[in-house]
Amino acid sequence: MEIKLFDSELKVMDILWKEGDTTAKRVAEILIEQVSWSKTTTYTVIKKCIDKGAIERYDPDFVCHPLVTREQTRELETTELINKMYDGAADQLVASILGRKNLSSEEIRRLKELVESLE
Repeated sequence: MEIKLFDSELKVMDILWKEGDTTAKRVAEILIEQVSWSKTTTYTVIKKCIDKGAIERYDPDFVCHPLVTREQTRELETTELINKMYDGAADQLVASILGRKNLSSEEIRRLKELVESLE
């Protein structure tokens, strides 16, 4: 299932991915602290996520359950980035990241392991 999520929706999803099933009230409390959203704003964004099929709502207490995983969302966003900015060439994205030259030795080691596992 491919669901395009906007930045505001990702803020709600991030809470659900970290906390697990959470009431809308608690999500609103967290977002008031994090980004100063009003409860109304949070509830509007939750409703958009429900309408898209990214969140399922349970009663009582309006408990929100994520229907998409962080990994599914990352995969879609990465594919869109590669298609939009690199004409579908994943190696060009990797070359761009590696060209920044400020990767730590630990990051370089993990990348080498990843490449070796793909061969």
